[in-house]
Amino acid sequence: MAFTSEDLESINEAIASGELSVTIDGRNVTYRSIKELLEAKRHIIAAIKKARSPFAGFRVSVDRGIR
Repeated sequence: MAFTSEDLESINEAIASGELSVTIDGRNVTYRSIKELLEAKRHIIAAIKKARSPFAGFRVSVDRGIR
């Protein structure tokens, strides 16, 4: 699922108002607590950052020398 800035805005508005229900990607989601909303916010931010990365989808390995 690709998150959008609108999804993040919905989460932020819910956190600010204390509301536990938000609409994300056209679906109504009800969280159990503000803590869960904050976890969802962190997840959405990470997903958006990853999607914007020029290396999205690539694995990076570090050469640690000859063993």
